[in-house]
Amino acid sequence: MIIIKSPREINLMKEAGRVVGKVFDQLKEKIRPGISTLDIANWCEEIIRNEGAYPTFLNYSGYPGAVCVSVNDEIVHGIPSKKRILRDGDIVSVDVGATLHGYVGDACRTFPVGICKEETLRLIKITEDSFFEGMKYMKPGNRLGDVSHAIQEYCEKNGYGIVREYTGHGVGSHLHEDPYIPNYGTRGSGPLLKEGMCLAVEPMVTQGTFKIRVLSDGWTAKTKDGKLSCHYENSIVITKDGFEILTKAEGPIVVVTDEAEQLAKTKETN
Repeated sequence: MIIIKSPREINLMKEAGRVVGKVFDQLKEKIRPGISTLDIANWCEEIIRNEGAYPTFLNYSGYPGAVCVSVNDEIVHGIPSKKRILRDGDIVSVDVGATLHGYVGDACRTFPVGICKEETLRLIKITEDSFFEGMKYMKPGNRLGDVSHAIQEYCEKNGYGIVREYTGHGVGSHLHEDPYIPNYGTRGSGPLLKEGMCLAVEPMVTQGTFKIRVLSDGWTAKTKDGKLSCHYENSIVITKDGFEILTKAEGPIVVVTDEAEQLAKTKETN
């Protein structure tokens, strides 16, 4: 059953979403070669708890991390580790959940680490852009399949794969609520979109095949062909005439496509 949220509930979800947005605003200044994925998780948890919230993912169905940190060919659910050190040219997806006053904010961003290849940065950009292609159809009267189809069509026409096994979902007082939101689908199919629905939409896009494998830890999902994967997510609410992002960070993750310009920017911040 899809739960329509009241104005009070939506306001509470905006507060949870604000915490998630703050995590990304601060985190993007910290991502660099030489840090561990556990460093990232610890920073995220500190920000979340300082805001009076708690990390939603911690111990969720047994997941051992405060946030999910997935590197390169890891699609989702990477477990933070002090042994996993980021290197120049990596990409890292950080999936963050924060629960505040009983409601959840859920979002993900993929960050470039140091100097990345142009084709890597393009993957990040297309993944983010695909989310907003889907959002063009996120309004009352459309069907959820309209959103899913738009994401799939945009990614595939740009030469990328769309993960099938993992989807977006409804969100509210629970992390996962109805409906499931695939990143692929058919126009005119699926539930009718209505004002007050709160949804977490999260394209997971691959450079190669969409086929996956799950590691022996039972959590970490990787691309089967070992090629890069990117993840972008926001929690949104459907409004009277469109949608509103609940987990919006204040500033964008800057993607520079020229390697010389990237190097100059790196030197300025060191």
